[in-house]
Amino acid sequence: MNYQPRTMNYLDIDSRKKAFIFELDNVLYPEKDYLYQVYYLFASLLEYTELINARETTDLMVNTYVNEGKEFVFDRLKEKFGINEKFRANFKHLMITAKLPLKLLLYQNMLNLLQEIVVDRKKIFIVTNGNPEQQLNKIKQTEWHGLEQYLTVYFTEESTPKPEPDIIDLLIKDHNLQRRDLLMIENAEIDRLCAEASGIDYINFNVFIAL
Repeated sequence: MNYQPRTMNYLDIDSRKKAFIFELDNVLYPEKDYLYQVYYLFASLLEYTELINARETTDLMVNTYVNEGKEFVFDRLKEKFGINEKFRANFKHLMITAKLPLKLLLYQNMLNLLQEIVVDRKKIFIVTNGNPEQQLNKIKQTEWHGLEQYLTVYFTEESTPKPEPDIIDLLIKDHNLQRRDLLMIENAEIDRLCAEASGIDYINFNVFIAL
């Protein structure tokens, strides 16, 4: 079963749900807020070491992300500015470990939802794909408004990435839950497939963001 409402808030959710599963990127916060700050930091590095205008490199990285995807960003920099391949390692390392100028901010309606879940004494899980060190770095630099103490995080790369259901099975076992107790808030086909394979309900985060 999956929910298909037009718009929702916490009170519209089945009150029998005991736990909620969220992805991190583009569900709780906009992933671009992290990436754009890393691009800014990398552009500053290039300006300092290679004397390449930081505004131009930042603009190229952002435009590449928007039009082609994040996996092409360094290649386009290399093509346009002749950046040495040795900087690819610097870029990858910075992408994982960057200390951001600004904290990451949750979508306001996701913040509201998390707060209501906590007030109702339900469980919150973040089940996230991707490099565990990078995802933890994002979590540490997010403004949680005190909610961090109520979060339980699972990094799927430490077992089997979504859409495989292994991590959901582990979560259910760890916390003595039933599948009917869980609701996944998703924003990607991978999460929908994972929820379906796990036999748990899911709903797209847009029905909250659209409020």
